[in-house]
Amino acid sequence: CIRDRAQDYPDFEVVVLDDESTDGTWGKLERLAADEPRLRLLRGRELPEGWLGKNWACHQLALEADGELLLFTDADTRHAPATLRRAVAAFQVEKADFLTALPREEAVGLGEKLTVPIIPFGINSFLPVRRAQRSRSPYLSLTVGQFMLFSRRAYDNVGGNEAVRDCVLDDLALGRRVKAAGLAWRIVDASPLVTCRMYRSLAEVYAGFSKNIFATFDFNVLVYIPVWLWISFIFIFPAYLLAAALLGNPLPGFSVPLAGVAAGLGLLVWGMTHARYGYPLYLTPLYPVSVLLWVLIALRSMVMTLAGRNLWKGRNVEFPDREPEADEELDELKRRTG
Repeated sequence: CIRDRAQDYPDFEVVVLDDESTDGTWGKLERLAADEPRLRLLRGRELPEGWLGKNWACHQLALEADGELLLFTDADTRHAPATLRRAVAAFQVEKADFLTALPREEAVGLGEKLTVPIIPFGINSFLPVRRAQRSRSPYLSLTVGQFMLFSRRAYDNVGGNEAVRDCVLDDLALGRRVKAAGLAWRIVDASPLVTCRMYRSLAEVYAGFSKNIFATFDFNVLVYIPVWLWISFIFIFPAYLLAAALLGNPLPGFSVPLAGVAAGLGLLVWGMTHARYGYPLYLTPLYPVSVLLWVLIALRSMVMTLAGRNLWKGRNVEFPDREPEADEELDELKRRTG
C-alpha cells in the first residue's frame, strides 16, 4: 500500500513500523510521509522476551491503528488501486470476520519458476474452500500472511498477535484461532490485484520455506512423512515409470498406460495453475522436478528442525514442547465463544 497509495477507497490510513532497519528505509518513509498525510510512521520498540519480531511489530501496529478494519500486509507486496475497495466489498458480501487472500506470487528466475507455483497449486488443489469456510475445524484452514483483513472485534476476540507472540507461523495460527472462536473465516483469490515476489533465487526459496513447512503440519512427523510420500507417489513416481519405460527398462509389476494417465492428469492440473496465475506454460512438463524440489525442502525442514539447526534470520525454528497446550488453548477458545 505504500508504493501503491492511489487506492480508490475513500477512508483509510497506512501505518508502517520500521523495525531497526539499516538500509535507509526510515529516510525513504519520511520522504513519502511528507507528501502523504494518510501515512503514519512508527519506530519499533525493543523486542520483549518471548516474542518473535514480526509478531511484536504487528502487535504495535494494531495498537496504533484507528480503523474498524485492520489489514495486515507485507512490505514487499504491491496493491492495485482497487484493492482496498474490493477487499472491503468481499468482506461485507461474505459476512466475514476475517478475510485472507492469495496474491500472485511472482517468479522471475528459473529456480523461482520451478518452485513458487506450488503455493497456488497447493491451495487450489488440496484446500476444499467451500467446506473449509463452513467447517468449524481450526485445522481446515489456510491463512496467507501477505494479506489478512480483520474486523477490530475479531482481532481482539482471538487475542491478536499477542496470543501467537512466539509462533513462527503466526498467520496460520491466527486463522485457526478465528475458526476456533466460531468467527467467519474466508479466503479469496486476490492475484489480479495483489502481487509479491517472495524470494529472488532458488537458494532463498530453499531457506525461506525450510523454516515453516514442518511447522505447517504442527511438527507432527506421523502426518508429515505420509503426506510427502503420497505427494511423491502421485506426482513423481508416474513420471519415473514413464521415463524408465522410454529408456527400455520398464519396472515389472507396474502399468505404463496407467502411469501415462496419472502423468497426464498431473500435467493438466499443473497446466491449469500455470495458466491461471501467469507462470510459463513451457515449464509445466517439468512439474515432477518442481515437486521433487519441494520434497527435498520439506525433508530439510523436518530434519533441521528436529536437529535444532533450522535457522531463519539468526533464530532457531525450534521443535515446540507446547503444542498440546496450544491445542488446549484452541479448545478453550471454542468453549468461551460457544
